[in-house]
Amino acid sequence: MTQAQVQKQARSSHMEYLPDMEVLKDSDIARQVLSQMKAYDYQVYSAADVKQALSADSRGLEDFKALLSPAAAPFLEEMARKAQEETRKHFGNSVYLFTPLYISNYCENYCVYCGFNCRNKIRRAKLDLDQIEQEMKAIAATGLEEILILTGESRRMSDVSYIGEACRLAARYFKMVGLEVYPMNTEDYAYLHQCGADYVTVFQETYNPDKYEMLHLAGHKRIFPYRMDAQERALRGGMRGVAFAALLGLDDFRKDAFATGLHAYLLQRKYPQAEISFSCPRLRPITGEQETSGETPAVQNRMNPVSERELLQIMCAYRLFLPFAGMTISTRERAGFRDHVIGLAATKISAGVSTGIGSHSETIEEQGDDQFEIADGRNLQEICQAIRGRGLQPVMNDYVFL
Repeated sequence: MTQAQVQKQARSSHMEYLPDMEVLKDSDIARQVLSQMKAYDYQVYSAADVKQALSADSRGLEDFKALLSPAAAPFLEEMARKAQEETRKHFGNSVYLFTPLYISNYCENYCVYCGFNCRNKIRRAKLDLDQIEQEMKAIAATGLEEILILTGESRRMSDVSYIGEACRLAARYFKMVGLEVYPMNTEDYAYLHQCGADYVTVFQETYNPDKYEMLHLAGHKRIFPYRMDAQERALRGGMRGVAFAALLGLDDFRKDAFATGLHAYLLQRKYPQAEISFSCPRLRPITGEQETSGETPAVQNRMNPVSERELLQIMCAYRLFLPFAGMTISTRERAGFRDHVIGLAATKISAGVSTGIGSHSETIEEQGDDQFEIADGRNLQEICQAIRGRGLQPVMNDYVFL
């Protein structure tokens, strides 16, 4: 038996919870999502099914399935027009802006597609609280009022208390504070909500448990069901909103998009007070050089590429299925595409983005490497100009807190 085979045999099951992980024994959402995703055969849908979905006043699961199918590709322009009608109906001409702030890139997971993974040779860094505040001051000075705090997935290097202190600082400078960090138990989310966090984003990456196991070789993130229940634990912890995403390109993108939409739909029905939103990321090249043991050939060459037209189809299908949901378009996408989809299906766009550690304040020299290569490096003013150029209104915040 080779060393790689021994290592694989020794790994814990990706479907078994670790002792410190909370189990939601009273929730059936994950089972429903996985069973329906497995049964979803997008090849059976016809042009007639797509036309019926497009003509409906409101759309159910069968319509959503048809709109994600290859049969919908020739109808993309009509889908886009319908999606824009729904976006304008529920969001008006507003496009919301935010920026991410990476405060640490230490990670304990071995995810073969991610630049932060523990086997990747990159500069690791963690900002202290003074540095975090300097970064936040610099971002707030641009006029932004919403921030998304991110860390690598290392509870040891970025514990809940550290993230909580970052949230307290953010609440001084921003009206909305989001988190994209490692999944936590309900009590941890409740604590972070008390510290000032409003919403939580979790990428499931792929909803295919078998592919998930192949891509997540070590660390807490390897445990598939714990990650899948993260949004529900966040809502139980008091978070106002949760965002869903699959990293499109890791597996069959149609099935992953269907599972993402269904997951959001079921949680919206169970928690009607929750604000539901989507992120729509595609796989991007990563920085660094991974250490491998022969078991993981170059992952970037083994994925399932998603074209811009296919991404637009997914975004329009999300909008037509869940017209009230927010939708973020990432800097993973080029500027022209991002400009095209705002107001069409996307309702939120990031600006002035860096995925490195310590790169917003002039008083801090960038300390840690990026998670992935961004494709749109425009600053806030340039993004606002592009939004106005499309007859839309850039909005920094949509909440009034009393």
